[in-house]
Amino acid sequence: MPLIPCQRHLFDIPEDITWLNCAYMSPLMKHVAEAGSTANQAKVHPWTVSPEDFFTKSESTRALAGQIIDASVENMALVPAVSYALATAALNLPLESGQNIIALEDQFPSNIYIWKERVKETGAEFRLLPKRQDGDWTATILESIDAKTAIVALPHCHWTDGALIDLVAIGKRAREVGAALVLDLTQSAGALPISMAEVQPDFAVFAGYKWAMGPYTLGYMYVADKWRDSGKPLEQNWLAREDSEDFAGLVDYKDGYQPGARRFDMGERSSFHLMPMAEAALTQLLEWGIEDIHETLKAKSKDIVERAAPLGLKAAPDNLRAGHYLGLRFPGDVPAGLVERLAAHKIYVSLRGTSLRVTPHLYNTDADIDRLLAALD
Repeated sequence: MPLIPCQRHLFDIPEDITWLNCAYMSPLMKHVAEAGSTANQAKVHPWTVSPEDFFTKSESTRALAGQIIDASVENMALVPAVSYALATAALNLPLESGQNIIALEDQFPSNIYIWKERVKETGAEFRLLPKRQDGDWTATILESIDAKTAIVALPHCHWTDGALIDLVAIGKRAREVGAALVLDLTQSAGALPISMAEVQPDFAVFAGYKWAMGPYTLGYMYVADKWRDSGKPLEQNWLAREDSEDFAGLVDYKDGYQPGARRFDMGERSSFHLMPMAEAALTQLLEWGIEDIHETLKAKSKDIVERAAPLGLKAAPDNLRAGHYLGLRFPGDVPAGLVERLAAHKIYVSLRGTSLRVTPHLYNTDADIDRLLAALD
């Protein structure tokens, strides 16, 4: 598979800046930022906003988000944050005393806090699975799902070090015991191929400002057919109701919803300033191709791993790590102030747990990698 050439020209990143921190926040592409600037003029001149504009961009963006994770537009909802989507999932998924919820140790808190609240309400058990010595999360999860498991709440890769989880195998096991599968794909969607048809989760969500390369405060939720047409939305807003396109008829209150997963949309989903940016970003990702993005980032990460090894830094083996994601571990404690000292050299990475998280993207040059390794040395 051919690798994508460096795309730094699409970004406004000075040559002396080494941004290896996409897992923290991606920079906006120039044309994505321009789309937002243009869109803001609609609020400056509100007489240019037509009733149709409340629906057009949100619908095209919804469809693009579905393509990112191989899902139908009818299964996609627009949300402001991952926590909003997971609260929606918790509202709809049954849970009783004697059952259990499974999640991972050190998992990102958005897919933790909501379930901690649910077990308080129901008396169910919350299991935080520890990491095995060999780093095989999939084996740990498969061994832990039992007849009492009601919900399995997972990422596609662990946010601290990129440890990969076989969601197809876990989805199959969850269905065998009748458990629901709820996914936070924020650290993978847009850079790691996934198919909702293959995994078959009940709910999944990804924020738009990391690997989806869009604006903050916008995300995308997948809702399985089982819940799509009968589930209860977190809020009741007029845009989600049937015939909401007829502004004059809004006083004729409707009991029904817009088709598909649109009942789960956030209020003010039109987001005139955000949707054009999101649309432009998702369009670019699909033009590059998610598989090609992944293979390109995998090659960058492999180069970093090989060159970091002589310094004593190690990463999870390739078969247990998402190709786009890298967590480097030190032989001892992480050197004090390491991230700050790297930032002083204009090299930006993150520390998560005991992992130095290095997450490049298509804007990174060979010189960026050279700077990182030279600074670490």
